[in-house]
Formats: sequence, C-alpha cells, structure tokens
Amino acid sequence: MRAPLAAAAAVLLLVVVPHLPDRPPRPVQRLTDLVNPFIGSRDEGNTFPGATVPFGMVQLSPDTGHSTGYDWGQGHIRGFSATHLSGVGCPAGGDLPVLPTTGAVTRTDDARYAAAFRHASERASPGYYRVGLESYGGITAELTATTRTGWQRYTFPATERANVMLDAGQALHSVVSSRVTVLGARTVATAITGRGFCWGTLPYTLYTVTRFDRPFTGYGTWSGPAVTPGARRSAGPGLRGAYARFDTRRGRRVTAVTALSWVSTRGALANLAAEGRGGFDATARAARDTWQRRLSAVRVTGGSDGRRRVFYSALYRAFLAPSTGTDTDGAYTGWDGRAHRARGFTYYQNWSLWDTYRTQAQLLSLVAPAESRDMALSLLRVRRDSGRLPKWGYATVETNTMTGDPVTPFLVNAWAQGLLKGHERETYAALTSEAGEAPPADTAYEGRGADKAYLSDGYVPLDPSEVGAPGDPDTSRAASATLEYALGDAALATMADALGRPADAARLRARGQDYRNILDPRTGWFRARGPGGTFTGPGGPSAGTGFHEGTAGQYAWLVPQDLPGLVSALGGRAAARRRLDAFFAYDRLRADPAGTARKVWVNGPYAYYARTTYNPQNEPDLTAPYAYLSTGQPWKTTDVVHAALTLFTDAPDGVTGNDDLGTMSSWAVLASIGMYPVMPGTAMWGLTTPVFSRVDLTLDRRYYPRGHFTITAPGISDGARYVRSLSVGGTPSTASWIGTEDVRAGRDLDFTVGTAPSAWGTGAADAPPAVDGVPVPQRRAALSVLPGRTAAAPGRSVRLTAAAVLTAPGTAAGTVTASAAGGLTTTVRGGRIAAWSDDLPATTVVAVDVGVPSGTADGTYPVTVRLAGPGGTTAVRTVPVTVGGGFAPPGGP
Repeated sequence: MRAPLAAAAAVLLLVVVPHLPDRPPRPVQRLTDLVNPFIGSRDEGNTFPGATVPFGMVQLSPDTGHSTGYDWGQGHIRGFSATHLSGVGCPAGGDLPVLPTTGAVTRTDDARYAAAFRHASERASPGYYRVGLESYGGITAELTATTRTGWQRYTFPATERANVMLDAGQALHSVVSSRVTVLGARTVATAITGRGFCWGTLPYTLYTVTRFDRPFTGYGTWSGPAVTPGARRSAGPGLRGAYARFDTRRGRRVTAVTALSWVSTRGALANLAAEGRGGFDATARAARDTWQRRLSAVRVTGGSDGRRRVFYSALYRAFLAPSTGTDTDGAYTGWDGRAHRARGFTYYQNWSLWDTYRTQAQLLSLVAPAESRDMALSLLRVRRDSGRLPKWGYATVETNTMTGDPVTPFLVNAWAQGLLKGHERETYAALTSEAGEAPPADTAYEGRGADKAYLSDGYVPLDPSEVGAPGDPDTSRAASATLEYALGDAALATMADALGRPADAARLRARGQDYRNILDPRTGWFRARGPGGTFTGPGGPSAGTGFHEGTAGQYAWLVPQDLPGLVSALGGRAAARRRLDAFFAYDRLRADPAGTARKVWVNGPYAYYARTTYNPQNEPDLTAPYAYLSTGQPWKTTDVVHAALTLFTDAPDGVTGNDDLGTMSSWAVLASIGMYPVMPGTAMWGLTTPVFSRVDLTLDRRYYPRGHFTITAPGISDGARYVRSLSVGGTPSTASWIGTEDVRAGRDLDFTVGTAPSAWGTGAADAPPAVDGVPVPQRRAALSVLPGRTAAAPGRSVRLTAAAVLTAPGTAAGTVTASAAGGLTTTVRGGRIAAWSDDLPATTVVAVDVGVPSGTADGTYPVTVRLAGPGGTTAVRTVPVTVGGGFAPPGGP
C-alpha cells in the first residue's frame, strides 16, 4: 500500500547491480552475513535498519524524522523507538523513542534534542544495530531484541550527567495522550495512546516497561516544555516523558531493556521477566542465531555475492511482518478493545492485506507454515472478537486502507496450502458472511463496503460522494474494487467446491466473472461505471478514474482467476500478446533490460497515474509478467521477471517504492527461485527460470512430509536464461505451472536452460488453467441520460443524450422510449438498438429531443427515458426540464 505523502522526497536514480554470471561465491560463515538491513531505507522504500527477530512485537530502530521512521538521507536521530512497520507509506509506530544525551535536560521535543550521526559509524545485521552519535560528546548506541523486548546499550563519555531520554508523547502516529511513571530506582513505565495511519482510526494503547542495569543517580519528567527534576509522573496530551541520569565516570556503559505489551503494564512486566534476562551480547547472539535458522529455510547455490545479498536481504524483510500481538502468557487485546487469551497459537497483528495476499502470504506458507497457520487463526480471532474480518489492520484497530476484499484470498490461500485443518468450516462461514453483505453503516469497518450494489448489479458503482467508515471507500475506487471483489469470489468458489457447497460455488463462480462487467468493448479496457450503470471517466490505458494507485493499463491483467477468458475477450492470443508487448515495452526491454526497468517502468515511488506501462513497484502489476504464460510465450515472462529483479540492489535505494510489510521483497524472493503464485487463493505456482543454479527449500514436515524441495537450473546466466525443458519429480513436463501438491510430494524441478526460447510451455494446455473460466450468461440493462437536468424556452427544444448499456450472450437488443409531462414532446432518434455484447457491457448512444410548445406555462416538467433490455430487464431515468425564467438555450436540434 502506498498512500502518497505530502512531502515525498525527490526520486533519485537507483544504482544498477548487473545480472552477473555464476561464479563460485566467496565463503560466508553465516547467512545473516548476507543480509543488509539498510536496503530500502532510501527513496521511499521505508524499511528500517534496526534490531528485531522474525515477526517480533519489538522492532527497535532509529527514527530520523521521516514520516515512517528512518531515511538514509537524513543526518540526525531523534530516538530509537520500539515499534515500526517495514515499508509502509503512512506513519505508524515509532512509540517510545529513546535517546542518550549528556548534560542538562532542557529540551523536550525530540526534533530539537536529536543527535547527529554519520553512516560510516553505522552497522546493522539481523537482530543488531550500532551507531556512533556525534552529539553530546560522542555516544555509541547498540540495539538488539527478543520477541517482546528491545535491548539498548549506550557507551557514554565519562560524565556525571549521562541521560537516557524516554519520550512518551511523540511517535510516528498521532499521540492522543501518554503517561510516564518512574518506578523505583531503575525502572520507567509508560502507557501511550495513539490513533491514525493513512486515515483517522479508533485509539490504540501500548504499554512499556524499561529497566536499567544500574540505579539512577537522578531522574525527572517533562510536561510540555517544562522539565521537573525529581518528578516521577507525567500524564496527558502533548509532550510527555522522563529522563534517567547516570554517572559514567567509572562505568561508561548503560544497558536498558524495554518490554512491550498491547494489553497492560502488568503484561509488559511479565514479558520483561520472561525475556529480559541475561546480557546484551548473549541476547544479540540469540537473535542472530534465530535469524540464521529462519534464513536457512532457503539455501541458494550460484550467483554473485551481490545477488545473494539482495536475495537474503529480501528474504529477511519477508519475515518482519505481521508482528506478534500476544504477551508471553497468550494475552492480547482484541479489536473489541478487551483482553483475550490465545491458547495453542500465537496471535499476530498488523495486516497489510491488500499487499501481502499477493506474495508474502504464499511465501510464508512455504517457509513458515506453522506461523502462517497462526496468522490465519489470528484473522479468524479478529472476527470472533469484533464481528468483522480485517481489511488493513494496525495494532488493535482497523484502518480501512486500500480497496477490495483482500482477506478472502489471504485466508483461502491458507486453506488451499493445507494450513487450516480443523478450521475449514469456521473460515468458510466467516468469508461467505463477509462476502455476502456490507458492514452496517455505523461500524468502523469498511469491509466490502460496496457489496450491496456489487451483488445486485455485478460491479461496484463509482460514487466518490458516498460516505462510509473513515478510510478508502470502495465506491471511490470502483473499478479496482470490482476486480478485487471478483478475484476474491473466484478464490472462495474453489473452497465452496471442496467443502461440498455446489450452489455456493456456482454463485461465487458467477461473481468471479464480474470483471467482464467493467470491460468496455468500445475501448478494450476496464472502466469504472457510474451509479446509473454507464461507463464514466476517460477510456484508454492511461485512465485512472476509479482505479486505486494505478490506471486501466496497469489493472488490465488483474484477472488471475480467468486469464484465458480475458485473453479471449481481448481478441485472442495474438491481440493479448501485442498488448502485453506494449505494456512491458518489450522491444526496448530486449535491447536494454535494466535500462527499460529504470527508465520506462519506474517513474517514482508514488507515480501511479497517467501511466500505460508496467509498474513493478506496486501491487496491482505483480502478477502481470506471468500473463505471458497464458499467451503461449513463457520466455517473455522470463525476460520481464529477470529485468524487474535488477531493480533490487544491495544499496539503500535497492527497493523501488514502498516494501509494504515485505510484499515487494517476497515478490523478489519468489521470482528469484522461479515459482510464483499466479492465482492468489489457490495452490497454483507459475514457473520461470530461477536466477540461481540451485535452490534448496527445507520445509516443515508437519505440512510438507518430504521436508524438502529442490529447484535446479545448471548453467543459468544472463545469456542462458530460457527454459529448454523441465522435469517435475523426474518426469518431463511442458506445463508452465505446478501445484502445492507437487511441492508437498517433493517433486523437484529440474530446468535445462539455453540461450534461446524453446517450445516449452507454448501449448494451449500448458498454461496455468483458469479457476473460474466459464462466462455466465448475463442479461442486464443500464441507462444514463445527460444532462441530468436542463431548461428550455417555450417554442424551443433541447436534446438529451441517452447512453444505453446492454449485456447479453451474443447480440444484445433493446428499445429506448421517452415521455414527458405538461404537453412537452419527445422524439427518440434510433430507439431500437442492437449491439454485439458476448456478455460484455455494450454501449449505444441515442439522442432524445424534447420539444416545448409555445405557450407552455413556466414550471419544471419531468421527462422520463426508459430502456427495455434483454430478458425483460429495464432501466428508467428522469430528467427535470425547466420552462420559463428567461432561459433560452443556444440553438437546438
């Protein structure tokens, strides 16, 4: 998700790391040595370089003044705060920024007491961060973490006034109120209540307890600008915080451990007791070892050191979200604001579902299936607690950010990958309820907010004036919402089939075809339709009306449930190939892959609109390269994917655009190993060549009994990147896809590669099959009349333009008629209409002339236009015509 920021930084050119041929890598002791946490910290990648463990509640990292935390281009650190979201486009987290200082405490705004630093003094690796602060006489700060605690070690100059500032009143989000309390001689507790993300939200509260390794020699608190030495408490809105003072003339190091809880101070104290033991160095080693075990799930052979660093850094970022929400005793705060307990699973929070359902969910189902199961159970628990499933959740609240129905493909994916045994019917019941009704008007949840119109008309009508819950209403991004709803319904239909619900499956499959209801045959592109049912806004690939963070051209391939049907609707394989080639600038791509990626595809981190080419840095286009598989040209998928991978580099600007809680990084990992989830919500993986000669996945035997899966491509290189042949489990295969059952059975992939494309994957039966590929005959009628109201003088006439939209199998026929009150006359020019529909919405424009006889009394008269469509469908529109008042329209028919 990328909500454009008001003051987005200027976009800098990215550094190209070339696709180097395989050579023996230099020995590396640990995979953690291949991770660069600074990747994505520049040019709005919005990652953070600090210390955390996989899916940690604590993500302890420096904040430099950027709205989401850390920016490589800034030179001061305001504090090391305990919570972050990796790669998001709106401010969240940043709770309790802590900063070491020296001298008198006179400033309470962390922007004013921030410390200067240089990148030369920074070091970061999984679970560890270090920086030298140049202010305050020079202080070294080191960070490490457990799941629920953040460890800070500060090495001060020799001074009797070494301070640690604990800022409770400032964060990346809006702080509503905060409370800070000095407990005894070495502990400080806070409670921080905030709200907001991209939009306003309900409030959420985080509790923290910080324990120091030695007693204070002094302490105090602040309220607003006023600092009170010796005070133990400060509470309320505005600037609030406490400082702890130490004498470092004999011992220069001060270590602090901060424990978090989303439930209570008591919970934070219990987390501190459970995870705050031992020393800093032992904790850092444990964090590093945890990351080593996690990264070892994927072992790659071949490729340059640079490529391997990019790969493992991306894999690292894929494990940063969602975040643990439970205390060590299983307690968590639900979306009803009450404390609950998770028994037998870990409750997770922070759900960027619009992003993660496309890539990260599937990657984690492979390499972290037990955690993925708990994540799915956490979503079900949100519904149990609050009555609704999330759309984009932060902490304990819904943010209503982004469009559509992302939770459906997310949860159906978990089921399809075999992660929800014992919870199938609970999951299905939750999803069918969510997909069958919009949330109540007084709720804080947007959900499928346009469901009533969608279920009635087969599309979401564009109506930006409609008011719903705070956030992104689906009616303001109606074309995107229609495509996303249809995708989710098609995914859910597969679950209905498997659970023995044929009537449900048929109904859901019919809705999975609703993408056709916004495909305008006149332009060949998806377009939004207004409340009356006619197409609205400009047509063509650059049109952005009704699309969320994209254009008609970029959403053109968001029909993974029925790419064969989409190809047919566009005019067949040849026509689809031409459109794809233009979309990817394929001729330029062949000549200059990296240059095309950077100069044609990428136009800035928030450049979503008025673009007609592929946007590899945003979610709607992530699956688009694999559309070539459905046109019988799989080598072009290879060309596009390998070019897009050059955008990921071992540099601060090595992620293009927001990483969105690991979504883009997960794309890079999956693209690099040659398997991609071409239809979210299914167990289907599209194939292309990996960028490594060998990939070994170590799998959890509870979900993958063979415990391993291997992909080989001997000799893979920039020049030799095309599939010549493939065997799956030792059996030759021409199919350009496999299923999760192949992975579960350990049917390894063995590619033979070459310098030129082959016939592999080109057959009509080789492409990934449609999961919802049978168009449902529709008979619909919609009508709009413009202008919506008009006026005419007696003795004159006025022309109305009626746009009739008919949908039917084959040719759609209908009749437009008109009538008027008060003696006004109507003439319909060409009222009998017929247009080729083939179950697409065909538009015919008809003129309706309204005559006002001389002597007509002043007043307003209704003119009614009626459309009789196929199968008895009808539509009616009424236009008020005002007579008199001195109005005389120019000319007339």
